[in-house]
Amino acid sequence: MARPNDSSRRDQPDTQWLERMYNNRMRVPDHGDYFARWAAESALVRRSLGGEVEVPYGDAARERLDAFAAPRVGRGARAPLLVFIHGGYWRSLDKSYHSFVAGAAHALGAATVVPNYSLCPQARISDITLQMAHAVAWAWRHARSLNADPRRISVVGHSAGGQLAAMMLACAWDVLDPSLPRQVVRRALSVSGLYDLEPLMHTPSLQEVLRLDTKQVAACSPARLPAPARGELWALVGGDESGEYLRQQRLIRQAWGRERVPLAQALPGLNHFSVVDALVDPKQRAHRLLRQLIA
Repeated sequence: MARPNDSSRRDQPDTQWLERMYNNRMRVPDHGDYFARWAAESALVRRSLGGEVEVPYGDAARERLDAFAAPRVGRGARAPLLVFIHGGYWRSLDKSYHSFVAGAAHALGAATVVPNYSLCPQARISDITLQMAHAVAWAWRHARSLNADPRRISVVGHSAGGQLAAMMLACAWDVLDPSLPRQVVRRALSVSGLYDLEPLMHTPSLQEVLRLDTKQVAACSPARLPAPARGELWALVGGDESGEYLRQQRLIRQAWGRERVPLAQALPGLNHFSVVDALVDPKQRAHRLLRQLIA
């Protein structure tokens, strides 16, 4: 991929420019502070909420999830259920950094499932996508034990997790498992999501680990797939993120249309990591949207 408006080099990807666009840790030098705080806050949430941790949803070593029940409500009533998928370019990070999202969801009356997945290069993105479908299927099957309604499942994902969240809307659930309904996920919120993976194939620091090929790009890029037959994707991105992340956010609405992507917004003043903090901050629009998503 060339720089925008650089038609003379369209067949020669500008790898240095792509690195600047997609290397979020380089763009946010204090990213380590975010990770340390997320880990500490998440440990507190796990202690306060309890929940079930390291629950297997498959046979692979990282096919494990943490599940947090919703607060009990009136007799017969069931809460919404949120599945949160972490980012890290499919190659790093862990669910243990993200239990703090479950704390915010619990305060909103929702149950939360936070899955891990195998990491690249040991797994391919197509493998990870299938793992997330199995994790969401686990959430559907166990919703009632979490005081939740299996008909009220929403998926939220950040960065690589945003790609995975979008892919959950495109999943053929009854093909994955005939016991599942055709629509398991009613809504997805993708935060700083990646919807066309082709540029990553030309970004050296990412391609070294992701090992993308054209077949994977076609199969795992939401913007290259037909719009889902049902459900909604809400797309957010930090206003201070790179031009490519802002373009990716616009791209998914162009590809899937406004009926399937009714909300596509850049949130001013937020970078690739502070936009996750905004999800759990009641003063932020991202949090208000999260509340609407799971209502």
